[in-house]
Amino acid sequence: MLVSEGDLRETVSVGRSRATAASEPAAQVWFGPFNSATPAVEWRTLNGRPFAIIQRWHIADNGDPDKDGRPIAKPLLAVTRLPPGPVCHVAYIDVQANRNANELARKAADETARGFKCGKDEVKMIGASGRAVELATRH
Repeated sequence: MLVSEGDLRETVSVGRSRATAASEPAAQVWFGPFNSATPAVEWRTLNGRPFAIIQRWHIADNGDPDKDGRPIAKPLLAVTRLPPGPVCHVAYIDVQANRNANELARKAADETARGFKCGKDEVKMIGASGRAVELATRH
């Protein structure tokens, strides 16, 4: 796994080497607002081979400051497909808008990740849409 940070925005990618992970589509895509990914990752596997990861992200909401004026982070689950084929985001699930966000993310990974075509298919918004998904997809 390769975690990169620049200007308080992170990207996470996966590859057999640092160079391979850095060349994947996931390493080139970031969310507009400041963000960070949690270090815990859920690996989805089939017959002992990983095909997707699920990771929790925190997306800064500048429109919702705390009492000190800092943006309150909104939680988002991102499903990322793994090789064979490119590594890219497949689905986003808003954690606050969906009480069953983890189950939705697992279902999205299991049903969508392996057949997802990076660069052709659009990232899917799964479940109820909320502020985190709005922030993650705004350009």
